[in-house]
Amino acid sequence: MTLGAANSDQDYDRTAAVKQFDDSKIGVKGLVDSGAATIPPFFIHPPETLPNSTPSTAPPASDLIPVVDLSGLDSNHRSRIVKQIRDASREFGFFQVINHGIPSGVINHTIDAIKAFNEQPTEVKSQYYTRDLLRGVSFATNFDLFQSKAASWRDTIHVNFSPMPPEIDHIPEIFRREVLEWDQHTRRLGEVLMEILSEGLGVKQERLKELSCLEGRVMAAHYYPYCPQPDLTLGVTSHTDPGVLTVLLQNHIRGLQVKHEDEWLDVKPVPDALIINIGDILQMLSNNEYKSVEHRVLAHPRREPRISIAVFLNPGKTENLYGPMPELTSPEKSALYRQFTLVEYMERFMIKELDGKSMINFFRL
Repeated sequence: MTLGAANSDQDYDRTAAVKQFDDSKIGVKGLVDSGAATIPPFFIHPPETLPNSTPSTAPPASDLIPVVDLSGLDSNHRSRIVKQIRDASREFGFFQVINHGIPSGVINHTIDAIKAFNEQPTEVKSQYYTRDLLRGVSFATNFDLFQSKAASWRDTIHVNFSPMPPEIDHIPEIFRREVLEWDQHTRRLGEVLMEILSEGLGVKQERLKELSCLEGRVMAAHYYPYCPQPDLTLGVTSHTDPGVLTVLLQNHIRGLQVKHEDEWLDVKPVPDALIINIGDILQMLSNNEYKSVEHRVLAHPRREPRISIAVFLNPGKTENLYGPMPELTSPEKSALYRQFTLVEYMERFMIKELDGKSMINFFRL
């Protein structure tokens, strides 16, 4: 399939090419399966937004991103763990956790199930291909495909876990059991992490839970296949996560990078570790004590796919007002953001492309 091919720049109709690709419902994996030796032009990113290397040619992954061992959390090690997570959330906005209580078997089965879904024939996957994220379960290439200036080389499955979960039989059987179990594990881990993050802010342990920050949960499972021209595109463009907290599982294929002090750091895959990152809403709730930071994923030339499974933990009370916690403001440090409802916030998010920190800047006072 030669989706998006053109005889010259003058002949190329980007809007038509994107629509043709989307209507085909084959996804990026379908382009690879068709034997495409080049990527369609609408996947090509401006040179200034691209890295100088791909995961196969990049230097060794950085050891700067903290790895926090959660064992001993209910012992006299708790204060040390709280401090490690507080410091990582302030400085990097990212950290990895090990000994988090989720068995290796569950981790491996979840990755394998998402991989198996994506490697089914197009005619099987295409029945789930839709841009309607309110359907509960959806499969598509780039939720912002029609808003972005350049598409990213990945396919994604979204499952809304809470507060409005889909009918059980609407979840593809090939990963149904695994993702429902994954939701239970990540919900429990999320509750633990939010207690720790609350303690790190000096507010009561239940504070983030009281703000309904565990009640909105969405899974986005990304499949990054082989890319024939990885130096021309990205797996995910630079962005910050919009919610409160993200729990990310990744396989052993490198590609995730975090921006720190104007430098891109490669996040080293650690066996059985989970990556945790601060979202924009938590930066605002914490009145800038914690930082959401830009991150991206590189496209890669390996035949083995990169798999990552993100669970976004968000507030669940759509009409409540959110903003800096009153406990974290004072005459010496006034609120840095205005209050907003989740409805207003998500409406703003859905009309923009995935880019930088434009969301958080929109609500800044």
